[in-house]
Amino acid sequence: MGLKLLKILEGLEWTTLFSEKGLLGIIGIATCIAAAQYIFSMFLAREILLADLFLLFIYVEIIGMVGAFYSTSRIPVTLPIIIAITALCRLIIMESKDIDPLVLVGTSGSILILSVSAYIMSLKDKISVGKEKTGKKEK
Repeated sequence: MGLKLLKILEGLEWTTLFSEKGLLGIIGIATCIAAAQYIFSMFLAREILLADLFLLFIYVEIIGMVGAFYSTSRIPVTLPIIIAITALCRLIIMESKDIDPLVLVGTSGSILILSVSAYIMSLKDKISVGKEKTGKKEK
């Protein structure tokens, strides 16, 4: 009984792969549409603010994350961290006049924590690449 169930589950692996790639494709297309709509609204308003540029940068990062998944079949952990940092910076800029000082300190602390996390994750990637190179030389 257990062996049959295992074979059925192994046969359904394609559903996870298909749904993951399909949903990321939808996210990529929806992000392109949202960016186009936002650019059009900036054109109609005839004004481009720094917060607008940050939002466009977030759109670009999301599209880059989807593209990275399609080219490598994995999403680098640093990309969502960078998106979160950009979103927090945009929040600070948008609410800079009305923001409570304690909220500003908390948001800035969050940016610092995320920045340290991104740095640590980039070191992890460099260390693993270094291990691969030394492993190849030893063989």
